[in-house]
Amino acid sequence: MVDLRVDIAGINMNNPVMSASGCFGYGKEYAAFYKLKEMGALVVKGTTLEPREGNSPPRIAETPAGILNAVGLQNPGIDYVIREELPALQGAGTPVIINIAGNLEEEYIKMVRILDPLEEVQGLEVNISCPNVKLGGMAFGTDQKVAGNLVKAIRSATSKPLIVKLSPNVTDIKEVARAVEEEGADAISLVNTFLGMAIDIHRKKPVLGNLMGGLSGPAIKPLALRMVWQVSQEVKVPVIGMGGIMTAEDALEFIMAGARAVAVGTANFVNPYSIPDIVKGIGEFMVENNYDNLLQLTGAAWRGV
Repeated sequence: MVDLRVDIAGINMNNPVMSASGCFGYGKEYAAFYKLKEMGALVVKGTTLEPREGNSPPRIAETPAGILNAVGLQNPGIDYVIREELPALQGAGTPVIINIAGNLEEEYIKMVRILDPLEEVQGLEVNISCPNVKLGGMAFGTDQKVAGNLVKAIRSATSKPLIVKLSPNVTDIKEVARAVEEEGADAISLVNTFLGMAIDIHRKKPVLGNLMGGLSGPAIKPLALRMVWQVSQEVKVPVIGMGGIMTAEDALEFIMAGARAVAVGTANFVNPYSIPDIVKGIGEFMVENNYDNLLQLTGAAWRGV
């Protein structure tokens, strides 16, 4: 027997493997394959204050080692999610974390105030990769001061565990991580997708209707792993690592780089059993190598460096 339990800012998880927002819908899509209690936590699709139709198609493009997406946060809005999606997750046996996004600070504040009293929501993940309309479309997460101010405002509006999801499209991710920690983030998840594009050489046009999109999948793993390594040594709050995790071995790399937990995204599209398979693989590795507690592996790669 090995102990896979982790605590992320008061969110008690049976294992360290979560779903990555945007790749798992609202849970019911994967409940047909396995019991959701086999997950460490369920992070739902990015949700906004009002419904969004998203970007014009095409929205998805395969790349040699991943996918580009420009879905544009299509979702039914927070009221619908609370009314229609959350009830189906009651009794799922795993913590539910709502990922929220917005174009204005006021939108984030309204959402967290709506979600704060809901017992069925164990935590909030804040997507700060969204464009700040008041600042001319600059993403909240690309400037440490803007990111810190947003987190400070959200922190004052909720008592729930606050996880801040960072964009990798910055000069120094450590600066942003320190800023959001100082302003009240209880945990940091990283990374979101990398900005990229693809061109159809026959049409001589970009493949995506939005021209550019977010790159995820195995191609970004070395980059995401490097950022988890850097940030986990800069902050005291737990780090949740993600970016190209396809196997238990990938997940263990992130854990050894300092991640307290990991999130699996694109892999779910390839293998819907990815999360329970990765949980099983981590446990098997620990048994084979005589580890009985996951914390023995957390940050193991940099402790002696």
